[in-house]
Amino acid sequence: MSENSKCSGDHQGHLCVLASKGQFDKIKEMVKDPKWICFNCGRVASKKENLCNPMLNE
Repeated sequence: MSENSKCSGDHQGHLCVLASKGQFDKIKEMVKDPKWICFNCGRVASKKENLCNPMLNE
């Protein structure tokens, strides 16, 4: 994570961590109906809790 990046919540449950561990089956479920986008990495998720720096993707 860069200096300007921030992370909220439990980082271990975030998509970036799951991807680095190769847990793609878990990720598939988390991104089915994306409403949030991570300002840090651009990943999308259904719940903001799964992203480091979430913002609503309208």
